[in-house]
Amino acid sequence: MDNGESSYRRFLAGDDGGMVELIRVYKDGLIIYLSSYTDNLASAEDCVQDTFIRLAVKKPHFSGRSTFKTWLYTIGRNIAIDHARKRNRHRNAGQEELEAVADVSDLESGYLVTERRVTLYRALERLKKEYRQALYLTYFEEFSATEAADVMGKSRRQVENLLYNARKALRSELEKEGFSYDDI
Repeated sequence: MDNGESSYRRFLAGDDGGMVELIRVYKDGLIIYLSSYTDNLASAEDCVQDTFIRLAVKKPHFSGRSTFKTWLYTIGRNIAIDHARKRNRHRNAGQEELEAVADVSDLESGYLVTERRVTLYRALERLKKEYRQALYLTYFEEFSATEAADVMGKSRRQVENLLYNARKALRSELEKEGFSYDDI
């Protein structure tokens, strides 16, 4: 599969299996990325669902100016920002905080298997949102700085600066936990 583009084109041509492939390949990574915008795993899952619904219903045109994955993550980011705006208007803090605590334990047990990964995740959670997003996109999703900049709505240079500062902040957080940055 060439980064999802062929699956999306198959779906547009009438093959529902193309959408199934897209969901299978991109769902988990998109949930983790969007959780940095929503601060709540359940909301991130809703945003991912809305992202795929938008692809299925509105069938937006993929121009090919970026990779398919970059384009998809940008759509997801925009949906997550919209959800965050709505949530801030109608915030029910007590209930959402309880859901967030449950989401973190689900995330740890579901996605993080080893203690080192748990430590890394916790250290990442203490970083600024932009630092987490830049690190996640470049290291976990293997986006280039240019692709991450497209998804985040920033310039390549801004993302490079974010990555530099994020690595320093992560190193500091990991050292507080007693881990060497090189161990992870």
